[in-house]
Amino acid sequence: MNKLVQFGRMIKFSHTIFALPFALSSAILAIQYAEFKWTSFIWILLAMIGARTAAMSFNRYIDADIDRENPRTANREIPSGKITKSDALIYVILSSLLLIFSAYRLNLLCFYLSPVALIVILGYSYLKRFTWLCHVVLGIGLGISPVGAWIAITGTFSVLPVLIGLAIMFWVAGFDIIYACQDFEFDSKRKLHSIPVTFGIERSLSMAKLFHTIAFLLFLAPVYVHEFHWIYFIGIAFMAGFLVNEHLLLRQRDLSKVNLAFFNMNAYFSIVYFSTICIDYYLKQAGISG
Repeated sequence: MNKLVQFGRMIKFSHTIFALPFALSSAILAIQYAEFKWTSFIWILLAMIGARTAAMSFNRYIDADIDRENPRTANREIPSGKITKSDALIYVILSSLLLIFSAYRLNLLCFYLSPVALIVILGYSYLKRFTWLCHVVLGIGLGISPVGAWIAITGTFSVLPVLIGLAIMFWVAGFDIIYACQDFEFDSKRKLHSIPVTFGIERSLSMAKLFHTIAFLLFLAPVYVHEFHWIYFIGIAFMAGFLVNEHLLLRQRDLSKVNLAFFNMNAYFSIVYFSTICIDYYLKQAGISG
């Protein structure tokens, strides 16, 4: 039981709240264009669990030596000896198999694309050794979740989930830039690549604002390809408020509130989007026009 608790801490299971609501939101949008099956939602959920567990376990496995040297991360499960690197690698393999099997149970297109998803979400862990674009690739890793959920339901591609995925990409890249500011000094000494190391903290926070502005506009873009109830605009307005508040918490380069800005604001952001899509769907099913 203790190892299970340590495993949950290692993969930061609570951070699942960032990506899962968007995958489920995309699935709810997709059932308006295809046959609804509860089993599809179950396999989407399992695929998301597999993907995220594989990605986080692999990240902790690859970064174990770096984490051991960084005072902020030295107490993580592998550096502190609570979980071994071999255990983490086993989790990666089992979770990857769960993703692939879940994709197979959904449809063949999902199955064929599952290795591509794995390349993206596992490959991200290497990138800060080579390029400051690592933040964008992390965004892509989470941004493919609504596209995958849409394909899981409909078996086809569509512009709608791609727009949502692009919005997520910029949203995630923006908050990951903010998060990386904490490690500016360590990453600089270790010659690791990040936007803060490359451009400095002040410019990086400005870039994060730009990315979040683009994300906001992209979250509005789906209204041109899908008929939403007016409640959608209210939800997006709340989400914009969370983004603004996130940056207000960090004004004057005060990084002491990064964790509050990172977790709380972004958790609210994804939950509000999912709630908005659920309400939008309910109102349509109830015949309430908007």
